Amino acid sequence: MSAKIFVNLPVRDLKKSMAFFTRLGFTFNPVFTDDNAACMVVSEDIYAMLLTERFFKGFIPGKQVCDARTSAEAILALALDSRVDVDQMIRKAVAAGGAEYREAQDHGWMYERAFQDPDGHIWEMLYADMTAIPEEMKKAASRVPA
Repeated sequence: MSAKIFVNLPVRDLKKSMAFFTRLGFTFNPVFTDDNAACMVVSEDIYAMLLTERFFKGFIPGKQVCDARTSAEAILALALDSRVDVDQMIRKAVAAGGAEYREAQDHGWMYERAFQDPDGHIWEMLYADMTAIPEEMKKAASRVPA
């Protein structure tokens, strides 16, 4: 099965969020962008819908919008092509007004860093060298039923 994913995120200031992510190199699909929402293109099959808090609230009757500056409901992880790309994305995020979220995690075969966007959402950037996965992980994966 092939599917596209649309992650919906509440934002306090849509124009500020769009400017932030534009500085990181993302683009927006104008067909699905207006004063209430912006469709950020992450890849051919991944999109982040940045929705004003008021508009987002309309999709979650009976629930409150999580303040990502003080609570976390999800970590949005993107696999990049190299460690250099991970480091560059973090530098861009910080220069654009985001903040590095935690120290880099270097597992040898996998390298991770994270930033928070202006609304506090956590974005993890990672690079995984699939040829260097530890043998114990490969063995465990082979025991998982298909």
